Amino acid sequence: MLKNVYDKTNPQNNKSEIFEDLYINGNIKIERIISTGQKTNDGEWLSEIESEWVMLLQGNAGLVFDSGEKYDLKKGDYLLIPSYKKHRVEYTSEIPPCIWLAIHINSKLTQ
Repeated sequence: MLKNVYDKTNPQNNKSEIFEDLYINGNIKIERIISTGQKTNDGEWLSEIESEWVMLLQGNAGLVFDSGEKYDLKKGDYLLIPSYKKHRVEYTSEIPPCIWLAIHINSKLTQ
């Protein structure tokens, strides 16, 4: 079935991020995330079991790692977040909403 990553990307009054699985097969999960101003709670760090390659398709966002690296992402920027690497989302734009393409790589993912 043909779909478009930009469909339904302007949720109204949505206080939560939208996570949509686009494809899951074995070690790979491809996900679309729509953020509208969300960020990681103050004082918290994210740390995932899988490595995550992310690309920002629309909007602006800030990521910071516990090692001090900071990234201000704009449309087209991408990076790899290694498994268990502590990181946090500092900000995401509301207008336009952030559209992320995330590829999760893990031998434990299943359909």
